[in-house]
Amino acid sequence: MEKFNIIDLDVDEHWIHEHITLENLDKITETNFVLEKKGSDALIGTLWGEFDVSYDKINGGVRFALTSCPNALAWTITTGFPPEREKLIIHATINRTRKPQEFIDEMDEFLEDWEEGLLKFYKELQS
Repeated sequence: MEKFNIIDLDVDEHWIHEHITLENLDKITETNFVLEKKGSDALIGTLWGEFDVSYDKINGGVRFALTSCPNALAWTITTGFPPEREKLIIHATINRTRKPQEFIDEMDEFLEDWEEGLLKFYKELQS
């Protein structure tokens, strides 16, 4: 299953690499926070509990993956590619084709938290 959130922010890959980091996680989202840094990865708290997360800079942005999650939740935050080249894209996937509506609603809440947080974080950096 996959979900896309498109955010009307015109930033570049460099901005994403510089600002969307594990160190800034608690400044960006209300539902994700670092409990323990582990090199370039971390143990984080989420809506669903504590998980190991990997963090990678990728072409166009960054990738997070909950490596200890039974649903293999991963999400990227990128720009410069379809479906909207001039906007920020959050793309989240899990390793299931179907989930109960409650979980889908929680995924939507998770992505909305990222979207709202990124907009707020961007505006704060501009001030």
